[in-house]
Amino acid sequence: MTITAIFLLLISAFLHAGWNFIGKRNAPEVSAFLVASAVGVLCLAPFPVFYSEVISSFSIKSWGFVIGAGLCQAIYYISLAGAYRSGDMSIAYPIARSSPVIVVTVVSLLIGRGDQVSLQCIAGIALVVGGGFFLPMRRFNDFRLKNYLNLSCLLALAAAFATTGYSLFDDEALRLLRQTPPPSLAVWQITAVYSFFEALTTLMWLGFIFFCHKRQRTLFPSQIYKHFGYGTVMGMAIYLTYTLVLISMGFVQNVSYVVAFRQISIPMGVLMGVLLLKESGHRPKFVGVIIMFTGLVLVGTG
Repeated sequence: MTITAIFLLLISAFLHAGWNFIGKRNAPEVSAFLVASAVGVLCLAPFPVFYSEVISSFSIKSWGFVIGAGLCQAIYYISLAGAYRSGDMSIAYPIARSSPVIVVTVVSLLIGRGDQVSLQCIAGIALVVGGGFFLPMRRFNDFRLKNYLNLSCLLALAAAFATTGYSLFDDEALRLLRQTPPPSLAVWQITAVYSFFEALTTLMWLGFIFFCHKRQRTLFPSQIYKHFGYGTVMGMAIYLTYTLVLISMGFVQNVSYVVAFRQISIPMGVLMGVLLLKESGHRPKFVGVIIMFTGLVLVGTG
């Protein structure tokens, strides 16, 4: 990983933990993420106007990846909202953030990119995932299935798999776009245009899911009014965060490194949950975070 990638990912990690804190504090509904996605579309809208030549570089395959990434983003938001309504941020957030690491690595190996993943990186990823098992424990001998088989943890895992999906779709789409880029444009400009279309497809999927439920349609005006304020802040932070991540993908050899190093937001999120939301701060939880951080160092230097 280059210094540029690390710097971009550190900023995005802080922003990511921050918007999750805002969401958890307000017990988010799907409508909050609908607002956030709409704000993201508006914030990114100038890019396809100023750099419209990028659109001609999109192939049918690229558009397919964009649609797939948008669906995964929508599933991620819905799952995360449910996890926060039913459990602690200091548990749900690390589970949702750590689990994609091993899934993306396995997929990378299966699609023939094993030479780009070092043994040190694999060891680090194992530590990141292993540390997650300590998070729900109140004591070190408190390893029970009910700590993990609850609604909040299961929805956090669903969010994790959705994260894996959109990370892989994004990586493949951006690889295609960077193979035939407009000669006058930089990587970040191409990425910003792609981010707009991903935000747009996410908004469309969320809108479709939202309006499929009669009760949600009936409550739409009041729900939007209720969640408009913090949803707007979340939207700006979400799309700034992930645009930085997408740009960082141009400075690494394998998307596994990006997905793994982003997990530095885990200790940030846990501290926000414990210190600001007054959630329980049991010793195993902090040990798990330290193990995860150690894994991150191995990944980042591997």
